[in-house]
This record gives sequence, C-alpha cells and structure tokens, in this order.
Amino acid sequence: MGGLVIPDAAGGEGVSARPVVLFGLDDVLLYGEPMQAFLRARLRAGSWRWPLLLVCLPWLAVRALMSRARLRATLGRLALLGVHEVRYQQLVEDFAAALVRRSRSCSRDGLRALRHCMAEGQRVLVVTGCEQRLTQAIFRELGLAEVEVLASSWRDGWSGMRQAQANHGSEKVRLLARHGLQDCVAAYSASLLDVPMWRLAAQAVLVNGTPGQCRKLEQALGHAVTRVAWY
Repeated sequence: MGGLVIPDAAGGEGVSARPVVLFGLDDVLLYGEPMQAFLRARLRAGSWRWPLLLVCLPWLAVRALMSRARLRATLGRLALLGVHEVRYQQLVEDFAAALVRRSRSCSRDGLRALRHCMAEGQRVLVVTGCEQRLTQAIFRELGLAEVEVLASSWRDGWSGMRQAQANHGSEKVRLLARHGLQDCVAAYSASLLDVPMWRLAAQAVLVNGTPGQCRKLEQALGHAVTRVAWY
C-alpha cells in the first residue's frame, strides 16, 4: 500500500499510441460524489420542489425498487425541473468554482498522481458517472482543462435537463470501446462497481479501499491488485 503508483509504460499494446491511464472521479480525485452534491444543492435552492418531491414519493419508491441508478435519474430530473441548457451551464460552472475553492474537496494525492501521469506523456482519461459538463467545469477550475473526460450525459427537454446516458459499471467499458480504447496500463477507482473497467487494466489500483474490498476485487479479477491510501 502506498501513496503514488507509477504505471509501467511498457505494459501491453493498446489502440492508443501513448500508454493509457484511467481515473475515476468520485472518491479518487475528489471526495464524495460531485453530481449528487450538485443535485442536492438544486433541491435545496428551490423550496417549491419539496412539495413536488412529497407528491412523487410513491413513484420514487417504485424507481428505488427497480434500481438505485433509476432513482438517482428521477431525483435529478426533479432537481433540474425548469432548468434548461444555458442556465444549467451557468449553474455547473458556479458549482465547480465553489467546489474547487474548498481545498478539502480535492484529493491532493490523486491529483498529484494524475498530473504525474500526464507529465510522463501518458494519455489520461477520467471515466466517471458524474455529468460531462460538470466534470469538465471542475477540471477547468483545477487548471486541467486538457484532461479527457468520459462521463454521463444529460440533455435538455421540455421540462428541463434530464439524464440521457448514465456512465456506470459496464457502460464505462462500452463508452471506452466507442472511443477505441480496449485496454490500459492502469486504472484507478474507489468503487467495486468499476470491476468491468478494472478488467481492461494491466494494473488495477484500489483507492482508499478496505482489506475486505481489496479481497473482493482480487477475487473478481482473478489476480492481485494495488491498494493505495490517498489524502
């Protein structure tokens, strides 16, 4: 277990001319889940949304039984009811600026590792379930606008912004494949939901995981993984 893992640039032949390194966002480069924090902030900002939320509780209960992802998508739609494209972009820019100003929101070790990979000439992609524009706004605030982002997408509709494509679990692998990426030298994540993404990596790195999570990940992958503690 260590603070910084340097991927082996010679690990495998990929579709990219440069070695590819994948990073998650939530609890890897930032603490917590920025998209969920953004949506909670939008719910708090509009007191008129709360009565609507209460009316929708039976529907939300049904969505929760179907899947956590569907529940989140529905809550997100309620949080962004009446928020359209231009307003949404301004909101995510403001939220990203406030988030990055709170230094405790960012993982210094995680960002140091990402910058190190970039300095070594590796191709760095952040693959996340967070929304694309919010993620890009966060990296602009961090001075890392050049970082490639593959994230969930939201689109404008008659009632406001709504989720178009969730980037979770095996969806991350499919999105990477659409960008011509089928393997990488290393993948960093803090979530066991990212096992499909870790399977693409020559080196799987579990960030701030417990020994039990490490054992589960090794059982799922069939080989040893690296566990790091980042702060």
